[in-house]
Amino acid sequence: MDLTRFWNAMAAGLCGSLAHTALMAFKASAGLLPSFSPYDDLQAMLARLVGGAVPPLAVWALSYFNGSVVLGFLFGRLHRYLPARTGAGKGAIFGLGVWILMGLVFFPAIGKGLFAAQTPLGLAPTLFSLAMVLTYSITLGVTYAVFSTQRAAR
Repeated sequence: MDLTRFWNAMAAGLCGSLAHTALMAFKASAGLLPSFSPYDDLQAMLARLVGGAVPPLAVWALSYFNGSVVLGFLFGRLHRYLPARTGAGKGAIFGLGVWILMGLVFFPAIGKGLFAAQTPLGLAPTLFSLAMVLTYSITLGVTYAVFSTQRAAR
């Protein structure tokens, strides 16, 4: 991966993270699923791991690092192999893979069970987590495609 593609992937990941943050802000302001707060659960898990308090800003910073650097880089590396033709399609396919991984690893790690099924909210957290990931990943895919098109035009 050349340096320009790497920076494009990170910038697209940051855009995806910003879209995800906007969705989470909407969730909070609309009062949707108030008892489903994966960031609070992640903060509690990290506090148990480090043996002390973890500030909420650290959890958000970790989320932005993961979305911008880790997942952005991974998307940039996988982009050409994803079977869709458009940035939105590639982002959606990537997002489905991330959502499956999150449902099998992250939610059980924070005590919510597979795909957050061990909450009293039924299927709502599972579906909302899918919306969260797709908001991120489709924005990532579209933005990466725009950046790649601009690069190719130069």
